[in-house]
Amino acid sequence: MNYLEAVPAVRRIDTDRDDLFAIDVVGHVTGADAENLFGLLEAAYALHPKIDVLVRLIDHDGVDWVDVSDETLEQGTAHAVEHVGRCAAVGEPNWVPDARSLLSASSPVELRHFEAADEASAWEWLGARPIAPR
Repeated sequence: MNYLEAVPAVRRIDTDRDDLFAIDVVGHVTGADAENLFGLLEAAYALHPKIDVLVRLIDHDGVDWVDVSDETLEQGTAHAVEHVGRCAAVGEPNWVPDARSLLSASSPVELRHFEAADEASAWEWLGARPIAPR
């Protein structure tokens, strides 16, 4: 696969909150997509010391975790604990239990899963709305 020709699996969602990082994860996530996602999160942390996150999964069919460096994964987890308040996962699969297992029991990050049909509740829980593209 030529990564330069592939459509990115991680796509930003504009919202009415500056401190909400919202994305669609579409299809298969390559190692390059995952590395890019961690970079986007780092940029969000630089702008806002605390953020909330919404991840909407669309036709998700896996992540190439073996292609993501261990250092990126370790730093990504540590920085999420430091900067993320709430994280809503919308759609399938429900990866919240796996994410909880990576975080310490005392982690302040609130994680919740919402069925795709209940996406409006996820936005409400985060106190935000998506902004339709023009």
